Amino acid sequence: MKKQFAVIGLGRFGGSICRELAEQGMEVLAMDKNEDRVNEFASIATHAVIADTTDENILKSLGIRNFDHVIVAIGEDIQSSILTTLMLKEIGVNHITVKAQNDYHEKVLLKIGADYVVHPERDMGRRIAHYIVSNNILDYLELSDEYSIVEIKVNDLLAGKSLMELDVRAKYGLNIVAIKRGPEIIVSPQADDPLKKDDILIVIGADSDINRFEKKVME
Repeated sequence: MKKQFAVIGLGRFGGSICRELAEQGMEVLAMDKNEDRVNEFASIATHAVIADTTDENILKSLGIRNFDHVIVAIGEDIQSSILTTLMLKEIGVNHITVKAQNDYHEKVLLKIGADYVVHPERDMGRRIAHYIVSNNILDYLELSDEYSIVEIKVNDLLAGKSLMELDVRAKYGLNIVAIKRGPEIIVSPQADDPLKKDDILIVIGADSDINRFEKKVME
C-alpha cells in the first residue's frame, strides 16, 4: 500500500515537499487557502483542494484522519499553524510534522502534540554555514540542539590512517558509523583498514566534539 500524505500550505517549503513526495510515487493531498497555489499543484499532487484548515469540519470532510502523515507547512500565519495542528491532533491524525517560524512557535507546537517540528530556514542556514566554513564537511544533519550527523571528506591529513590510529571515539567522543567509498557504503568499517583520499566518513556525535575534530582535520 502506498503511504498517504497531506501537505497543508503550498509555499516554497510545502510545495517542495509536495513535489518530492509526488515524484516518489506517493499519494498526496495538497491544501492551501490560495486558489492560485492550489491550481499550480493540481497536476502534481493526487488531489489539490482550496481549504481553510482551521475549520475542523472541512478537515473531517477530507478524511484527514485516514492519512499516514500530515505536514503543516503554513507560512507566516502562526495562529493558523497552531490551530490546524490542534485540530489534526484532536481528529486523531497519527503523525504530524509542522514547520515552525521561531523557537516559541516550536514550544507551542510540541505542547499541543506535533510529532516533529522543523525550522527549514534555520536548519538550512546551519548546513550552509558548516559547508562554507569547512572544505571537509559535505553534509550536515541536526539530530537535536546538541547532536548531529556529518559527512566529512578524507583529506591528505587523514588518508592512509586507520580508524584505530585516528581513535576518534577516545579522542573526540565521536562514532564513525560508515564510510562512503565511491558507490560503496561500508557499514561498521574495520578498525585497521587504511582510509583512502576522498573517502567520506559518516560521523555522529555532539556538535562541540565534531567542531574539535573538524578543526584538527583542517590543520
